[in-house]
Amino acid sequence: MAERDAAFVGSIPAHYDRHLGPVLFHEYGDVMAARLGVWRGMRVLETACGTGIVTERLTARLAGHSHLVATDLNEPMLAHAAAKLGGAQVEWRSADATNLPFADGEFDAVVCQFGLMFFPDKAAGAREAFRVLRPGGCFLVSVWDRLDDNPVPRITHETVAAFFPADPPQFYTIPFSLHDPEVVSRLLADAGFVDVEWERLDATGVSPSATDVARGVIEGNPIYLTIMDRRPEALGDIEAAVARNLAAALGDRPLRAPLRALFFSARRPVT
Repeated sequence: MAERDAAFVGSIPAHYDRHLGPVLFHEYGDVMAARLGVWRGMRVLETACGTGIVTERLTARLAGHSHLVATDLNEPMLAHAAAKLGGAQVEWRSADATNLPFADGEFDAVVCQFGLMFFPDKAAGAREAFRVLRPGGCFLVSVWDRLDDNPVPRITHETVAAFFPADPPQFYTIPFSLHDPEVVSRLLADAGFVDVEWERLDATGVSPSATDVARGVIEGNPIYLTIMDRRPEALGDIEAAVARNLAAALGDRPLRAPLRALFFSARRPVT
């Protein structure tokens, strides 16, 4: 990819987990885990698990009575998740969600939070989730709503663009590229899923400070690599400008960020 959009490498996973987790992902991680129906002995697959924010919540919900496999294509993110969760009862696997290394019908549920937008072949990702589910199995997936409805990334995108007026980095358009519920619903239906339902959910992310958030949105994402390639001397000024603009719009110490996402559930037919 031109801007190395999938390159969550080096120090990026740690900044992502520490600084972005609280303000963007924790509350929705709680929601996702709570939506999973559980029973003893079930097998659950998580795709695009990142730094294990949802994984941690799934392990608590499954309470050691079921088998959880957490996967991600990005090995540095997966390694960070595994180190963070330590002895948690999770099977960690490096895997491409569009070409999963599992047998047909191997899982009772598949969970994917904020990962589908990054799949180069989103239809293949939906088909693979369908394939590895047993008949009657459930697919839970979430995507971000519009960039305009999520002020932290919107403000970051606009602020960074001001430093690169001739060719603004486009990373922050990618996580918000599946904001149309009809598009996602059609992806799921075309893959063979039935009982496709969706809900728009608002939440509020909280961070200790705008400075913390600025560190996360710049150094906890591949946009950091773009900045270091093109204007490394501007990194400090960019982070300071992002922090100022976030604090002006959302407050500081703590910063409270309105969030909006779409949650989908779908089922593989029994027959």
